[in-house]
Amino acid sequence: MTLSDIRGLLGEPRFNWDDPAPWDDLERELGVAFPADFREIVDAYGSVEINGQLYLKHPARHLLHSLSDNVRDDLELWREEDMAGFLPGPVGGGPGELIPVATATTGEAVFLCVPEGPSSPWRVVVQEFDSPAWTLYEMTFGEWLLDYLKGRDVTLCVRNRAPDGSFWEFLP
Repeated sequence: MTLSDIRGLLGEPRFNWDDPAPWDDLERELGVAFPADFREIVDAYGSVEINGQLYLKHPARHLLHSLSDNVRDDLELWREEDMAGFLPGPVGGGPGELIPVATATTGEAVFLCVPEGPSSPWRVVVQEFDSPAWTLYEMTFGEWLLDYLKGRDVTLCVRNRAPDGSFWEFLP
């Protein structure tokens, strides 16, 4: 996966963030560095809604829709006793833990699964918020997003969301 593959399906980004400070702050707080592909995509597009369904957010704190604020709030939500059973493991920045990074209007939550060890890959978990069902994808976030943009089954209900091709718009 390269950003150019995503650009080819989603269109040109206009955010193009190049200051690592928001990422550094969030990563320091969580105790883990986000995968390069996730950072590259979010830095390019910023806080956006894709296909009128998938919400991606950038960690810059000046944004109304900030990944930093959402991760904090979502970690608190998913750590509640009645929510913990809806995931394959605990949330947080430790090895094997899940970091909530995106949501969908159709009720899904998208997590990055922190690698168990230095040579282990990042993976994606999608949780269907209205049920205890979740799906683990043995792929990077970039690969998962590319499959989503191509209309492949990545748990999100993508049918008829973008009949004329994928699109994005900045979150207000």
